[in-house]
Amino acid sequence: MKRCLITGASRGIGRAIAVKCAADRYDVIAHGRDQNALIETVGLIEASGGRARMMIADLSTRAGIDRIIGDLGKGSLDLLVNNAGVAIVKPFEQISDEEWSQTLAVNVTAPFMLIRGLAPIMPEGSSIVNVLSVAARTGFPHWSGYCMSKFALDGLARSIREELRARRIRVINIYPSAIRTSMWEGIEGDWSADRMVSPDEVAEAVHFAISRPAGVLIEDISVGDISGTL
Repeated sequence: MKRCLITGASRGIGRAIAVKCAADRYDVIAHGRDQNALIETVGLIEASGGRARMMIADLSTRAGIDRIIGDLGKGSLDLLVNNAGVAIVKPFEQISDEEWSQTLAVNVTAPFMLIRGLAPIMPEGSSIVNVLSVAARTGFPHWSGYCMSKFALDGLARSIREELRARRIRVINIYPSAIRTSMWEGIEGDWSADRMVSPDEVAEAVHFAISRPAGVLIEDISVGDISGTL
């Protein structure tokens, strides 16, 4: 059975990808920080006959990342999905040093360290999926920290993609627009749910990319509502 690690699998896009991968006979390691939410994710997978287990770790710390790598170092890994992220939404003058450092740690440093630590156990034909955002390509007012981190991860992933081609490990970037989740309830602004896409639609895009023949790489996928970006 193939094995995958999905960060930020407690809810939203991460949970949808975890459920989709389990249905495709992956043995899922569902990472997150919210134990109760992870229990729900694992329960959904097991109720459908899939296999999954929880991995609770803080991606903003080196100890949390080392714990994940150490746990997965036994055996091969066929899919790594870097999905976890934090979004600090406020004018750039109000972003604290701590918020800036946390954004970099979770959104950029953690994916880098996970790829660096886990690529050695990934066989030919395996995939690394980075869930980015339209914010990796466009700046938005009050989203400077988040956009910075997604631009950085985009450049990192594109460079690593070129290094891993010879090992036939695919690096796939996903660029969702606004996703229909509870996150928007705490963010000021006029956010129309009718112009958002669902986590399941993003999971479908991920599944399509990773299910191509091993020699086929779909590098970048944008997923959004047909009406355009909010």
